[in-house]
Amino acid sequence: MQRLIKMGLPLVVAVAMSACGTTYELPTLDETDAHRAKLLFEEGQSEGARRQLSNSAAERRFNRVKAKIAPVGNAMCKEVAKDKPDMRCDVDVAIDRKMKVRNAYFTYQDNAPIIRVTMPLLKDSASDDEIAFVIGHEYGHLIGKHIEKQQTQALVGALILGTIAAAAGASADYYDPSLVDSSMAIGAAVGSMAYSQTYELESDTVGTYITHAAGYDPVEGAKFFARPEDTKSEAGNLSFWGTHPPDEKWVATVLATIEQIEAKVALKKKQQ
Repeated sequence: MQRLIKMGLPLVVAVAMSACGTTYELPTLDETDAHRAKLLFEEGQSEGARRQLSNSAAERRFNRVKAKIAPVGNAMCKEVAKDKPDMRCDVDVAIDRKMKVRNAYFTYQDNAPIIRVTMPLLKDSASDDEIAFVIGHEYGHLIGKHIEKQQTQALVGALILGTIAAAAGASADYYDPSLVDSSMAIGAAVGSMAYSQTYELESDTVGTYITHAAGYDPVEGAKFFARPEDTKSEAGNLSFWGTHPPDEKWVATVLATIEQIEAKVALKKKQQ
């Protein structure tokens, strides 16, 4: 057990999480993708303040985009769900009118999948492509079953660190339940974050397929994420931008995915 502890707790958790990776193969990035992504990322980072849409214009943009992209996202989900009878694809896509920050999210409400886009984000958008990519990206979280995987990772992480703490206490002839409890809390936090950025890249990949199939430009849409924004909110939580890798890697992922689409390469499931 001492040898296990010396390996480092994050490493132990990471090894245990290896079965909770992405569902689909992420595209292979080459030097051309990296170079183009760097230029696009720099372009986005140099962008100044945007002209805000009115509430009515923002809502019209949302309704226009939703009408085209929701059927595509639902259809892709249903295709994936053929071998997952417990997977629901009747996604409710709507505007979150209460949240006062620019955000979009996928979650479950009463066990039903929902996607929400806040009004501040809609008002800050510069094109239909951007909103299409944002919604497509959130469908990626549903199709990749990221919430379910994060829950599994959190549970495994908590059990591993709790077990290590209990064994360490036993080897020292004492048992400290508070140490075990705190270790399990840390393990759950580490476990749930283990693949967060990898899942974001998978959502970008799936979202690119959905956005393109709906008739929008994923590259133009992805520029929304490239802007210089704080990675944390005022409350100290990761912002909408902070969950993505803090570099141009995700832009390169979108570009490489477009190359796959143009080459008629379908989205591929990973070999389990």
